[in-house]
Amino acid sequence: MPITTSKAIADYFIWLANETGSFLSNLKLQKLVYYAQAWYLALYDQSLFAEDFEAWVHGPVIPDLYQEYKKFGWKPIVKDVEEPKFADQVHEFLAELVAVYFSCDAFELEQMTHREDPWIQARGNIPQDAPSNAIISKEAMKEYYQERAEAEED
Repeated sequence: MPITTSKAIADYFIWLANETGSFLSNLKLQKLVYYAQAWYLALYDQSLFAEDFEAWVHGPVIPDLYQEYKKFGWKPIVKDVEEPKFADQVHEFLAELVAVYFSCDAFELEQMTHREDPWIQARGNIPQDAPSNAIISKEAMKEYYQERAEAEED
């Protein structure tokens, strides 16, 4: 049972960008939402939200979320949002995630996802610059990031 929606998680990152005067493009937003889902799956064995990511050329994307912010292109997303209300565990989790990923730029985040198994496996043998709507499975995300979490604990 998902806890929230990808839109609410996106709103959190947009709110944070507004609060901190940070540059948040659609590309960066997609990657932050991806890492939120991936690490939540790994650490809590539960989905943050139901929507699936597709393995697009520039990394993981939720198509509906992409369409919503497409009009901003590569420019920062300009939108006033209230800070979403989440359970304490989700707020604490997002704060930890922000500490690791929020200062990265969109290109860095894209490069990171391109080196990680869930995106690579979902794309299979198609060329890196070829369009793909292949779903990145939540199971693949959970397993990959659980292994990374365990490796970091050692």
